[in-house]
Amino acid sequence: MKAVVTGASSGIGRDMAKILCDMGFTVYGVARREERLEEIKAKYDSFVPLEMDLAIEENVYALYEKLENEDIDIFINNAGFGVFGSFAKSNLTSELDMININIRSLHILTKLFTKKFLKQGYGKILNVASSAGFMAGPLLSSYYASKAYVLRLSEAIDEEIRRVNKNITVSVLCPGPVNTEFNDVAGVSFALGALSSQYVAGYAIKKMLKGKRIIIPGFSMKLFVFFSRFVPEKLLTKITYHIQRKKGN
Repeated sequence: MKAVVTGASSGIGRDMAKILCDMGFTVYGVARREERLEEIKAKYDSFVPLEMDLAIEENVYALYEKLENEDIDIFINNAGFGVFGSFAKSNLTSELDMININIRSLHILTKLFTKKFLKQGYGKILNVASSAGFMAGPLLSSYYASKAYVLRLSEAIDEEIRRVNKNITVSVLCPGPVNTEFNDVAGVSFALGALSSQYVAGYAIKKMLKGKRIIIPGFSMKLFVFFSRFVPEKLLTKITYHIQRKKGN
């Protein structure tokens, strides 16, 4: 059994890679930080480090070419980051890099592995979005928008594929706050209680293997997502703004 995890050097991706190795998978871990990948390799013989920056489009295609002839069972699109700040003041270059990772590379890899899995007749894709994908996010506007793209793309593709081959599924992980290095990269601190990345990773893999389409770890976040549907959009955006403002403090 073989799996691929992008963004495997830290946080949820790292923990997913470890869990899959423990389950007997050969795991191809993709990330920019080679030394972090080598730390995992030192503990797991079944871990194969692939150092590359997926913000660069040619690397995205190079990754697929490396794996095209492998019998991959699971592909996990986990690489991503956020940019905090008002839209008028946030750094455009950083936002475009984020869009390249969160949307462009994910889109390309999802399409390529969807075609590969349809050809081989089986496979599971897990795209990592966020509970942010269910709403607008002032002060993290581009990040929230990118995760909405991931969420809706994944839902649509899964519906298409299930009508053709039920051995292939596309799941999308939508966690709330998680204790990872995302906070440091985005320059935020969570005002709400955060789940551990180990718990989120384990929960996500368990649900993905069962073919669940939308995966939301944590009972409180499930409730929040459910009841947010009944809150007027303008009011929800105001509430989100006040929550986001606390993150920057």
